[in-house]
Amino acid sequence: MEQFSRSSGPGGQGVNTADSRVQLSLDLRTTTALSDTQRARALDRLAERLTGSVLTITASEHRSQRRNRAAARQRLAGLLREAVVPPVPRRSTRPTRGSQRRRLEAKGRRSEVKQNRRRPHHD
Repeated sequence: MEQFSRSSGPGGQGVNTADSRVQLSLDLRTTTALSDTQRARALDRLAERLTGSVLTITASEHRSQRRNRAAARQRLAGLLREAVVPPVPRRSTRPTRGSQRRRLEAKGRRSEVKQNRRRPHHD
């Protein structure tokens, strides 16, 4: 859905009459442009920018409505393109020697703490 309103910035007296700012809204829950997996991914990744499930983009950097409309559409397409990219699968790697050493040292310290809690053992 597109809405137009008066924009701030350059334009002289014409800025008072021309509705050049464009506000694009796209409801991600009801859109048919995305598959179910893409929709879920977009809803998750764009959660900070959503109002409910609606993504809103505003463009007012140009003096003409046509250029603002193109800029808003381009920005919307770019956001969606980035949001629906599938995550890179994690490649499993071996624990580093340092992490193994730190783990064993921590286990040893923990064991010592627990042993110190026991009653003293007399032979």
